[in-house]
Amino acid sequence: MTQVPIADDSIRLGQFLKLADLAETGAQARELLDDGAVTVNGEPESRRGRQLVRGDRVDVDLPSGVASATVG
Repeated sequence: MTQVPIADDSIRLGQFLKLADLAETGAQARELLDDGAVTVNGEPESRRGRQLVRGDRVDVDLPSGVASATVG
């Protein structure tokens, strides 16, 4: 699992997906969220604007397998 450092105290989920290389674009991030492929701390999440804080774990079910990253 990758730990991705952030500059502020929180970050939006859509931005984090791109920062962590879990999505290439904002459009792809929205598609992953709409498809139900994203979980935050084990709970399904569909809100691109969800605020994440350090320690939150994001899992994305990609065609190549599940990718995970932690907010650092």
